[in-house]
Amino acid sequence: MGALYRKFLKPLFFKLDPEQAHEVAVKGLETLGAIPGAARALAAITHLSEEAEPVELFGLAFPNRVGLAAGFDKNAVCWQALAGLGFGHVEVGTVTFRPQPGNPQPRLFRFPEHEAVLNRMGFNNEGAQAVADRLAKAPGPGKRLIPLGVNIGKSKVAPLDEAVADYLGSFQLLADHADYVAINVSSPNTPDLRKLQEESRLRELLDELCRCNARREEVRLGSSKPILLKIAPDLSHEQLDDILGILIDLKLDGIIATNTTMAREGPFADLTEAGGISGAPIREMSTAMVARIAKLTEGKLPIIGVGGISDPDTAAEKLDAGASLVQLYSGMIYEGPFMARGIAKALSRKMSDL
Repeated sequence: MGALYRKFLKPLFFKLDPEQAHEVAVKGLETLGAIPGAARALAAITHLSEEAEPVELFGLAFPNRVGLAAGFDKNAVCWQALAGLGFGHVEVGTVTFRPQPGNPQPRLFRFPEHEAVLNRMGFNNEGAQAVADRLAKAPGPGKRLIPLGVNIGKSKVAPLDEAVADYLGSFQLLADHADYVAINVSSPNTPDLRKLQEESRLRELLDELCRCNARREEVRLGSSKPILLKIAPDLSHEQLDDILGILIDLKLDGIIATNTTMAREGPFADLTEAGGISGAPIREMSTAMVARIAKLTEGKLPIIGVGGISDPDTAAEKLDAGASLVQLYSGMIYEGPFMARGIAKALSRKMSDL
């Protein structure tokens, strides 16, 4: 499948503007997911069956260790079809409380010679209510082929002092439809968003979300949901230490490491385009972040490793560093939509040999 993509489909996609190619891919998968039974039939083909034991994490069963990172299915329109491509979970979003168009185009750039992508999308999405309404019409938690994560971020129009209320609004609308909720405070493309990684602001935000989560169960509005934090790869050791202290204190369920980088190093030293870089250039820094988190938390905080995964070796690198699951996105642009199954199969064999 990978060879077929690289020989025939990739050249066609790469003739299109990157965002246009993305929209074509999402629309195609949305169409596939709308065909009754199509996603389930495809999943039966791509499922690893006896080759993989489900991974138990956050009280959920993941059929394999490879997930799709947030950013691809921003509005939760094609995640059911993605289950048929061999992913063990899908994270939709980032979703904001208010609908927003995102940043001006062009805002997505490929760097094929470096297997990299730069984006400054700016959380373009239809808003939490629209996404909640859409998910309400689809199979819910416990009735899906794979777990579904919902990634939420701050609306651009919400100032920092209203960020908590903004996140809470999204959480209250979307939690019932999610298997887990990821809190995105690390995108570089919303002004001041990364300031929410500062100790005092982050503690207030996560504390309120955890309280809201607990109240849902207490008043029987719904079950509590695993909450994970998605962090940037550009944090200093001191900043990371502060963040991990908060997560341990509040008993957060896990961490996603990492988002895109603002660093401009090596071949990108003279790059003037604003935005976050993903793909192969962030592989080492994200793996180092995973390793540091695992060491500082003594392996007690579950980690989803993200950044520069393009094959079984780069995925295994994240697991060896301490991650329990991995996610990819940019790699799929270069290697094709079925790469998840190949990686998951290789990882399953590796884990069974341990």
